[in-house]
Amino acid sequence: MRVLVIGAGIVGVTTAWYLTKQGHEVTVVERCSGPAMETSFANAGGVCPGFVGPWAAPGMPLKALKWMFKESAPLKFRPRLDVRQWSWMFRFLLNCTAARFAENKARMQLMAHYSKTCLVALREETGIAYDNAANGVLQIFATQEEMEGGARAAAVLERLGIAHRLVGREDVNAIEPALKTSAAEIRGGLHLPNDETGDCQLFCVRLAELLTARGCGFRYGTGVLRLDHAAGRIEKAVTTAGDIKADAYVVACGPFAPALLRTVGIRMPVYPVKGYSITCEITAPDQAPQSSVMDEHSKVMITRLGNRLRAAGVAEIAGFDRNLRETALADIRERARALFPDAADYARSSVWCGFRPMTPDGPARVGATEFGNLFVNAGHGSNGWTQACGTSSYLAAMISGRRPEIDY
Repeated sequence: MRVLVIGAGIVGVTTAWYLTKQGHEVTVVERCSGPAMETSFANAGGVCPGFVGPWAAPGMPLKALKWMFKESAPLKFRPRLDVRQWSWMFRFLLNCTAARFAENKARMQLMAHYSKTCLVALREETGIAYDNAANGVLQIFATQEEMEGGARAAAVLERLGIAHRLVGREDVNAIEPALKTSAAEIRGGLHLPNDETGDCQLFCVRLAELLTARGCGFRYGTGVLRLDHAAGRIEKAVTTAGDIKADAYVVACGPFAPALLRTVGIRMPVYPVKGYSITCEITAPDQAPQSSVMDEHSKVMITRLGNRLRAAGVAEIAGFDRNLRETALADIRERARALFPDAADYARSSVWCGFRPMTPDGPARVGATEFGNLFVNAGHGSNGWTQACGTSSYLAAMISGRRPEIDY
């Protein structure tokens, strides 16, 4: 079957991989000049199924309200005259109950751990390298309140059977020795030994190369303007480079999926939540983290990617605002410097911002639509790198008429 995948980020490229493996003739269209040039370009670098969960949680509305009046906050709601923004926020608030949180988290955890299994199998099959490491991820806490939150998270992990360890300051130093030189307050941490790290963009580039060798086509610099339909099926994709016809179509273009789906009357509850990152060269390897540290106090994640240090954080609910706000970048840079003061050349870091495709409840939207040959794989939020292989394997099985390996 001829399948057109729209989007060459981490979700689009992995979708193409699993469809190609199942024997389909796949073409990927991407408006940028290469794979992973948008949301997947410079994310935090963690493949962290242990941390996966919805942002819509009990207590979040009060936190968000407090953060509105603080410029240096991990989450900022910037109101706009945008019906979609307010509709998304309303649905987000409806999901901030204990019952909805538990249901959404369980669903996301199932997919995340399945995805990790898929990623490991892909890596073993192909030998693909992407500055990856499997040294676990450490979440650190600065206050007693954060420690108590860590204990609650550990209890959930215990019930789910996920390997973890709640540790004190001395064990934090043993897990990440470079934190010994940090002047920041650290009371303890939560260690997830089975989580991984890796450069998402590099993975996409190399997987696209493997796909090309297997006959998958990539058409870069090609934006999809709309989808045309008749009699309950998609007839063609109208692009900036002409019409493209296929037997099946997959919308996997992250935060841009809702606009494309609206051309066929489908309303998808995904809103762009902007995040920032800095990337700099490691100048003192023994002073840098061995793996990845999630700083609960600032919500900044600091990850070692080969000879580079990546620090990422901040969430701005402000639409497609591409402005690189220096305040946000400075906060990320200074928190990384506070935790690992001598690790990297922070003064010459490269900076980036991108848009997480967030659903109001947390789980990505994966599966069929009201059109018989149109499928969606989008809305992964901040967990695209963690969940992409899983949702793509799941969708490829569905498109191929096979039973997926998990129920989602």
